[in-house]
Amino acid sequence: MKVRRATVDDSAAWGRLRLQLWPDTPVDAHSGEQAAMLEAPDRFAAFLYEEGGSVCGFAEASLRRDSVNGCETSPVGFLEGIFVVPEHRRRGVAGQLVAAVEQWAREIGVRELASDADLANTVSHAMHRHLGFEETQRVVYFRKEL
Repeated sequence: MKVRRATVDDSAAWGRLRLQLWPDTPVDAHSGEQAAMLEAPDRFAAFLYEEGGSVCGFAEASLRRDSVNGCETSPVGFLEGIFVVPEHRRRGVAGQLVAAVEQWAREIGVRELASDADLANTVSHAMHRHLGFEETQRVVYFRKEL
């Protein structure tokens, strides 16, 4: 079991997991986002959890300089996405991935790590609380086509 930083050689396995978390995103969009993250390691980080030669989870983070809900500083580290394959859940994998993100955030000099989750995703809410995140606010976004 190990957590490590993703490389270009991991693109296929990492991409398969991204598709499970974000199935509505086209494969080519995933590939483009992965490439952009790998090309800007000072702004993005992707970590993979590997066990038995297989990638079983990932976490992606970014450095956000915009205003992040509930945060007092800027910039902040932001956990953009985290996914663990179902058969590896509830075994500490997410905690190890988030610990790697936290270390990356400290290394780039930020003091806060933020994240978000869909209002209906109570499993994610519970995971965030278990990993030490505190809920700061709930938001519903609106749009109107013009």
